[in-house]
Amino acid sequence: MTEKIRVLLVDDQQLIRLGFRMVLEAEDDIEVVGEAGDGEAAIAQAAALQPDLVLMDIRMPGLDGIAATEQIVQRHPQTRVLVLTTFDLDEYAFGAIRAGASGFLLKDVQRHELLSALRAVHRGDAALSPRITRMLLQHVTPTLGVSTAPSTLPSPAASGDGSDSPASLLASLTDRERDVFLALARGLSNAEIGDSLFVTESTVKTHVGRVLAKLGARDRIHAVILAHRAGLIVGE
Repeated sequence: MTEKIRVLLVDDQQLIRLGFRMVLEAEDDIEVVGEAGDGEAAIAQAAALQPDLVLMDIRMPGLDGIAATEQIVQRHPQTRVLVLTTFDLDEYAFGAIRAGASGFLLKDVQRHELLSALRAVHRGDAALSPRITRMLLQHVTPTLGVSTAPSTLPSPAASGDGSDSPASLLASLTDRERDVFLALARGLSNAEIGDSLFVTESTVKTHVGRVLAKLGARDRIHAVILAHRAGLIVGE
């Protein structure tokens, strides 16, 4: 039997936590292991429970979701964070991405979208549509050099000198992996990458996994930010 995805719910509104709990616990492969009402409690619960994934609200009293995300990601690299926001272009959500979150969702997300995103983040994919990815990149590209959590956006170990230059970033990749990496940086989905490179979606997933491993990136969102920070994709 496959192990369940262990989720920590973080939101300052109890009714919202209850709603998400009811949705998630109806699924056979998901278990809600705890709840928190603010950032400090989220950090404490993440340390105590070691969840696979944190469903994180952004705007909370006291320590907000951005600061909590940064600390959780730094202290518990195996735990992924999926943030919740009210608006598509909420600057707080983009801040959380830079702090190490693996994606974000709107609070009025449909049930199937929530479940799909949660499972995607758990397996290492990004919970952002290509459209949202492109908006994210347009928003954060001018300030990538001053990330709020630079330690969550590592330079590739293979480069040896820790450089973020295009040459060092691409040095460890094969030609096909470079094609996939650049397509990721443009915000393409696996299906779109497959169509552009004339390969199957499963082949793309294999290449994406290898690219992430070689770059030392937590997930595809961080690989995308690495590409833009190195200037590989400009002004799209």
